[in-house]
Amino acid sequence: MALPPPGTPGCIWITGASSGIGAAVALELARRGYRIAASARGEDGLRELAAQAGHGAIAGFPLDVTDHEAVLATAQDIEQQCGPILGALLCAGTYQPISAQDFDARAADKQIAVNLGGVVHALEPLLGAMLGRGQGHIAIVASLTSRFGLPRAGVYGATKAALVNLAQALRAECRGRGVTVQVVNPGFVKTPLTDQNDFPMPFLVTVERAAAIVADGMARDRFEIAFPWQMSWATGLLACLPQRLAFALTSRMVGK
Repeated sequence: MALPPPGTPGCIWITGASSGIGAAVALELARRGYRIAASARGEDGLRELAAQAGHGAIAGFPLDVTDHEAVLATAQDIEQQCGPILGALLCAGTYQPISAQDFDARAADKQIAVNLGGVVHALEPLLGAMLGRGQGHIAIVASLTSRFGLPRAGVYGATKAALVNLAQALRAECRGRGVTVQVVNPGFVKTPLTDQNDFPMPFLVTVERAAAIVADGMARDRFEIAFPWQMSWATGLLACLPQRLAFALTSRMVGK
């Protein structure tokens, strides 16, 4: 099932909500009439987000998603203060380019802990509550980089590929039990994370456009929300090419 209609008692929980896609989707869903529980490490960002939405539409719950016990406690606090969590957008993530020449295991560990571990931590209370109620909606933010390894984004892409695999498994397990699992695969979206890229980003999407696409996608039951279509098509084609040709193409990116 898709998200319940606006006005249904309860809330939508969004992690990574202080900036980027998470913040934009929080504002978009609040504009559409949903009550939002927003989590992020930055309390100032959450206060600014709540002020932008106005009318108490967004409640902030500061959280480091890498802290398992804190995630469990926050999920409980949200349900006590905002009602049942009807849906969730698990959007907390980080990115740092890591090359083969300067491979940094600690930087890799951080991306794994936030991008993958943060989602896993949130899934525990969400799945327990939603399957118990027989109703719920979970959208996991991955990336189109999950489809094929790209230079300097290998660790980031690996975390996102793991999320896609996880979402696929959970989709099958939750099917018929009232809980919908989706994956969100964005291409390049103009956010603080992509601002650090020093290369051309084709088909760059504004964060407002991305938020509208994600919100529309969560209103439907389709498994994958992928955008923009040009980047989705290109990465899908790359994954289907013979490996020799695919590696020839990605190797050309190394010098850029």
